[in-house]
Amino acid sequence: QAYLSYSNIAALTHLAGKSGWDITRTLDNVKIWTHEEGAVLSFKVEMQVKVPSQVAFSLLSNFSLRQHWDRHFLTCEVLQAVSEEEKIYHVTSAPMTGHQPRDFVILVSQRQPCRPQEPYTVAVRSVTLRAVPPSPEFCRSEILCAGFQIHSNSSSSCTVCYFNQVTSGVMPYLAANLTGSSKSIEDTALECIKFLE
Repeated sequence: QAYLSYSNIAALTHLAGKSGWDITRTLDNVKIWTHEEGAVLSFKVEMQVKVPSQVAFSLLSNFSLRQHWDRHFLTCEVLQAVSEEEKIYHVTSAPMTGHQPRDFVILVSQRQPCRPQEPYTVAVRSVTLRAVPPSPEFCRSEILCAGFQIHSNSSSSCTVCYFNQVTSGVMPYLAANLTGSSKSIEDTALECIKFLE
C-alpha cells in the first residue's frame, strides 16, 4: 500500500514535470494543453481560481464532492479509507452514446506541500480490489495516472492543474472534445471553478 501511494504521487509529479506540452485552447480562466508520447495522450487543464490553495485542496481531495461539478461522475462511494491521506473509491460514470456505462476502482492519494513553493497534490490511479470485482452492468475501466496539482498564487487565489493520461477507457469522453466538436473539458473546468469559488 505504501508503495502504491508513493508511486501514485510520483507518477503524477512526473507527468506534470514533462516538457513538450502543446497548448490547444485558451479561455479567460482556463487553458487546455496536450502531450503526446507514443500511443499515450495526456492532457492538462489549467484553471485560475479565486480561493486560497488549501480550500481548493480540501474540496478537490474529497472525491465524494466531485458529482457537484463533474457530470461524468454518476456515483462515487468510499470503499476503504486506507489512511488520512489515501482513500479507495468506486466510481460509476454515465453511459456515452453507444457505450456501456463505465466504472472505476481508484486510489486517491493527497499530499500537502513540504515546502512553500511546492503544490498541493491529489493523485488518482486505478487499483484492483477483490471485494469489488467487475460487474456485467459496467465496463470496468482503468485510470493510469490523473489528478490535481494546486499552486498558490496569493492568499486568496490559486492555479489548479488537472492532469489525465488518457487510456482507451477514457477516450470516448475526450475524443469528441479534443477535435473541438464538444466542449465537455471546458464545461467541466468552468463548473469546477464555479464550485470552488
